[in-house]
Amino acid sequence: MIQVENISVQFGGKFLFHEINFTIKERDRIGLVGKNGAGKSTLLKILIDEIRPDEGNIAMPNKTTLGYLPQELNVDYSKSVYDETASAFSEIQELKRKFEQYEKDLETATEFESDDYAKLLKNYTEVQDRIQNLGGLNMRATIEKILKGLGFVNGDFDRPLTEFSGGWQMRVELAKILLRQPSYVLLDEPTNHLDIESIMWLEKFLREYPGGLMLISHDQRFLDNVSNRTIEIVQGKVYDYAVSYSKFLGMREQRREKQVKEKIKQEKWIVHTKELIEKFRAKKNKAKFAQTLIRKLERVEPIEIDEMETSKINIRFPEAPRSGKIVVKSDKLVKKYGSLTVLNEVDFELERGEKIAFVGKNGEGKTTFSKIIAGKTDFDGGMNLGHNVSIGYFEQHQAESLDPKLTVFETIDNVATGSMRGRVRSLLGSFLFSGEDADKKVSVLSGGEKGRLALAKLLLEPVNLLILDEPTNHLDIRSKAILKSALNNYEGAMIVVSHDREFLRDLTEKVYEFKNKNIKPFVGDVFDFLKEQNVESLDDLGMTTNTNQVPGDANKVITKEERVELKQKIRELEKAIKREKNRINKCEGLISEFETKIEETEKEMADPDFYMKNPKAEQIMVEYEATKKKLEQEMERWEKFSEELDKIVAEKEKIEA
Repeated sequence: MIQVENISVQFGGKFLFHEINFTIKERDRIGLVGKNGAGKSTLLKILIDEIRPDEGNIAMPNKTTLGYLPQELNVDYSKSVYDETASAFSEIQELKRKFEQYEKDLETATEFESDDYAKLLKNYTEVQDRIQNLGGLNMRATIEKILKGLGFVNGDFDRPLTEFSGGWQMRVELAKILLRQPSYVLLDEPTNHLDIESIMWLEKFLREYPGGLMLISHDQRFLDNVSNRTIEIVQGKVYDYAVSYSKFLGMREQRREKQVKEKIKQEKWIVHTKELIEKFRAKKNKAKFAQTLIRKLERVEPIEIDEMETSKINIRFPEAPRSGKIVVKSDKLVKKYGSLTVLNEVDFELERGEKIAFVGKNGEGKTTFSKIIAGKTDFDGGMNLGHNVSIGYFEQHQAESLDPKLTVFETIDNVATGSMRGRVRSLLGSFLFSGEDADKKVSVLSGGEKGRLALAKLLLEPVNLLILDEPTNHLDIRSKAILKSALNNYEGAMIVVSHDREFLRDLTEKVYEFKNKNIKPFVGDVFDFLKEQNVESLDDLGMTTNTNQVPGDANKVITKEERVELKQKIRELEKAIKREKNRINKCEGLISEFETKIEETEKEMADPDFYMKNPKAEQIMVEYEATKKKLEQEMERWEKFSEELDKIVAEKEKIEA
């Protein structure tokens, strides 16, 4: 168990965290969320002791081990993929040396009943178990299994890391963490450079991982599929929810609505109290009471409403100039890197206003083809742009190409032309860079802030063909939703390369799968495509099990009788869900009734002459305390029924999966 105790961190005189507390348990699956710049990555660095907090401490048992995947890597590029991955087993090498020494000591031991012998035997057994748990008895097979799961093939193992992109190098670092099997895994945006298939493999691996997990991700579906707990960072505070991300969203909205109501109630109370103070402070017989109210008012801490929706990215793409009917057309296009053929005789056509997605495993040519269309790399064969086509191209690592020495304002001002020169600050403000934020150096921005700045550059000129290569990397979930909304309203043609399934949902009307050096079109969005692949090419994609298989058992086929039994079970669970919802609704009605009664009584009791005016004051107080107790009991019942509902829903979802 890891305990975060009263952690406070300040930057520039402002609290990033202020006395935050929470616990990470051994099997927790925690999604760490919050807007860009809230301090998510900083919190992970505090946990691994890379950053020291101003106050508070991190407590954990001595034998606790942490595996940390940062956004920026530190790898040895001189090694091959296999050798760098095998460096994760340095602990095994040390354990084997200890094991051999313990073996020798046991062979030469003579005092079998002594405490020293018992301790030696215990150490011997523990080291042996640890070696076995780490996969040390079958190290190469274990390494290859992890690497293949992350998308590598046999021919990649002996290639030097310098031949791979940053995304593939990140996979090697992730493989090392997974091989070490630390007590807790801390992942900062692990899906940014993974294709859909590798993400689905990682989801399964993390769900089954025996240790704890805390991850930062802006992939909502990934969070839902992996996490069972959500911790949100808001204005230096943390809110802890024992639910996955989607359920957390609803609970967060309820929390904010409650804050708004409590804020309104508090403001009314403050106004009323000030009126009472003014009324009684001049009266001798009430002056003491007025002083009591003043002290009470001074002790009141203003209720803060979390800034969740008060700041929004305001993205609106400039109106797209009209192009010809055919925007892009390729004929027998070929792309080679030396002797390696990436694309072979590709035929492709994109029409005006058409929105499409490029999907497929990493290395199949999605980014390469995007660069060819954007005019960023050479090729063989035919490729033509249509009449009056103007292209806006967002590269996969565009945020990383920003000049760290420039300020946010200079980054945009240096490339703005014409009428945009006078609208730079307005544009930056719409991307949440207002006031002094516009004067920050790029070097101090978070990954999400750099992503927003790179997107802002894209809006400087009107275009009728947008090519977006992984535009959501580092964007928080709210910013992604706003970008998606803007893209849905964009009238030009669009090509999106993305691994983010939730982002692609209902965004594009056609999918092009890159496979075997060519492309294959599919009409529909990415979820239609995946559903179709589950039926037609399961073996190729390896994404799901057969629809007639029992979840968790890849070899057992469901019989007709078992399917009938499962349907009956689902119907029973649906009835149970309805029952629990009715109970919850009844509880909520009583809770509202009790809260209203308590509020009315408190208002009555606020009258300074309450006891003098009311002969039944004592009885009212008794009823007031009884109502508070009933409210507490009903809240406990509501919590119990809610937990039961979550269990039933989870059981139903498991069967339906």
